[in-house]
Amino acid sequence: MLMPHPATLRKLVGEYEALVAHQAETGAVKADQRAQDLAYTLCVSTGTRDVNLALKKARSHLAAAQGPVAPTPLRPTGPGAAETRGAGEAHGAGEAVT
Repeated sequence: MLMPHPATLRKLVGEYEALVAHQAETGAVKADQRAQDLAYTLCVSTGTRDVNLALKKARSHLAAAQGPVAPTPLRPTGPGAAETRGAGEAHGAGEAVT
């Protein structure tokens, strides 16, 4: 099954949850059209027919999309560090090496 890009899915989930939270704060009894549209889009995006299941699948997909975070490699510093870097790194970006 095709899944939307994680950024798109994250935006849908965030907007839906914010709207539902706002409706709960204001005591809205009936979901407005935007909430219904977001729920529908989430269901279509996740291949489900229930918004709660759609949210669960979306969160699972987003968690899997993040994956493990690779550590940032350490850069040498101190005397002699310029020799261990590439020429473009030793001199600022866009500067000519003379």
